[in-house]
Amino acid sequence: MQKNHPVLNLPNILTLIRVVAIPVLVLVFYLPFKWSGVCAAALFLAAGITDWLDGYLARKLNQTSPFGAFLDPVADKLIVGVALVMLVQVHATAWLAVPAMVIVSREITVSALREWMAELGQRAKVAVSQLGKIKTTTQMTAITLLLAQKPDFDMAGDIVMTQWLWLSYGLLYLATGLTLWSMMSYLRAAAPQLLKSQSKS
Repeated sequence: MQKNHPVLNLPNILTLIRVVAIPVLVLVFYLPFKWSGVCAAALFLAAGITDWLDGYLARKLNQTSPFGAFLDPVADKLIVGVALVMLVQVHATAWLAVPAMVIVSREITVSALREWMAELGQRAKVAVSQLGKIKTTTQMTAITLLLAQKPDFDMAGDIVMTQWLWLSYGLLYLATGLTLWSMMSYLRAAAPQLLKSQSKS
């Protein structure tokens, strides 16, 4: 039988630290120093590591809880959304705005889908898949690299693309593709419920 654990167990504390780190991430990113982007990237990477660590500890220590199950995905989506907003503002190009829009829209769609499926008692059908985990890893890597690089602009106002920026953008677009793929897989899993005709009383 699963034991009840206090809300403030170690996994949940790590998740709360990830939420508290969001305003710190914003502050550090906008500091007027050359190293601010690298420090912000390090904070974001540390947050990604705690995301893995809190889930591992929750399972290892048998300290899963409803509060943790709620807060963990919220913390992930908050920090990713904030990071993407900052990147769109700094990079100021459609090449970054479009994948950011797709990623944020997907997160909203899948969150709403999971909430609706949970109301039907079918939450397990849209649980996080291996594809979703690969998407998250690729996405976190791309955002970390982009945070570390505040771009230069030429006389025409276009971003000067370096090899690292090409790599970062490439990973972001790969993550965007995986984002759409995973969303479609969740929608297919939920399709029988989505397309079911309401039974007559």
